[in-house]
Amino acid sequence: MVKPSTVLVVDDEPGIRQSFKMVLKDRFNVILAQDGTAAVDLLTRNSVDLILLDILLPDIYGLDLLQKLKTIDPGPEIIMVTAVKEIKTAVNAIKLGAYEYIIKPFLVDDVINIINRALEKHRLQKEVTFLKTELERFQPFEEMVGENEEMKKIFDFISTIADSEGAALIQGESGTGKELVARAIHRLSSRQDKPFVVIPCAAIPQTLMESELFGHQKGAFTGASRTTTGKLELADKGTVFLDDIDTLDISMQAKLLRIIQEKEFERIGSTKVIKIDVRFVASCNKDLKSLIKEGKFREDLYYRLNVYPIFLPPLRERIKDIPLLVNHFLSLNAKRTGKPLKFFSGGALQLLQEYDWPGNVRELQNLVERCFTVSKNAMIRHQDLSYLNTKKTRIRGLPLKEAVSLFEQQYINEVLESVDGNKSKAAMILGVHRNTLIAKSPPQKK
Repeated sequence: MVKPSTVLVVDDEPGIRQSFKMVLKDRFNVILAQDGTAAVDLLTRNSVDLILLDILLPDIYGLDLLQKLKTIDPGPEIIMVTAVKEIKTAVNAIKLGAYEYIIKPFLVDDVINIINRALEKHRLQKEVTFLKTELERFQPFEEMVGENEEMKKIFDFISTIADSEGAALIQGESGTGKELVARAIHRLSSRQDKPFVVIPCAAIPQTLMESELFGHQKGAFTGASRTTTGKLELADKGTVFLDDIDTLDISMQAKLLRIIQEKEFERIGSTKVIKIDVRFVASCNKDLKSLIKEGKFREDLYYRLNVYPIFLPPLRERIKDIPLLVNHFLSLNAKRTGKPLKFFSGGALQLLQEYDWPGNVRELQNLVERCFTVSKNAMIRHQDLSYLNTKKTRIRGLPLKEAVSLFEQQYINEVLESVDGNKSKAAMILGVHRNTLIAKSPPQKK
């Protein structure tokens, strides 16, 4: 069930406050304040979505209180309420950030309509803020690809755990696609239409991490010129992805543990408790158990996050997936640029499968994009990838017989590509019979 929006009514007349409560209580969570002091206190202690604010209060002028409340929390929409119809006051209220201005006495339907429009604006603003953060994190590949048996098991596991509320810990080398797994968990869950907020722990300086996560009040520290909403608050009802959590320092780990347990926190410089409903997914590329032994990672946080462990294999262990991934990235580049689709020749694909990919899937993705952009031909050939040092990575450490066989295969592929796959010409260049060449060369991959 969706939690109702909270409306704060600020008015010094008991009859008006109770009238608003009677009108609104069936649709919203209503809290009441009789003056400015009470309003500030309630806003500080509660998560408020909208404020109905009287202009004439006993302890502070309504427009002054409007500015003060906006400083405390800029999120809630504010609707000014008065018994006096004065255009100048209405204009000033709008300039100071009020959403609307209503006159007493009012019609119930009119008030409900204005409140609904204001709350819709409030929701859209939060969504825009979230989308801006997402655009900064946009990745050009949109789905996971693979037929490797280990990857199939991972796909099944993701489907199984997606609708659970338990935290997931994704481990694997850099570039193996940990964020894609996190996004897949989110997309398959009941939270799929809610925010997926990425917190790149390694990219955020530790001095700014608290502000990024929790947000801060205006004036909370030097340079805090305005109140900001933290990423945890933006993620409410959705999923938080803690990328590279192994880089988080011990003090922040303790604070994060409390949030995962309690699902609540306070902005920096504020005592107001903000409650959130989020699912946590984390990733790391280091061995957390080793970091625990070294005193660099909290054991209790590890067990909180490791409810559903996922281990991603490096690309060198899923070589058969390389042609699938290459075709996927080529298609994405063609769609993105509007250019004709390109292909890798059989020899080029074999070369890619002989490389050990220290940068994993991310390195392959970058290589495909570079080849797609730079190659003037529809077919990307073996010689276009001459900078890949496969001989060192694949031949070194092999028995002599296997190393000779691998070198022979590489050389045959290079010669075949130089003559556009003409086996008769290639056999002449190599000094062997055509049948011998056919026996030694694998079928061309499409």
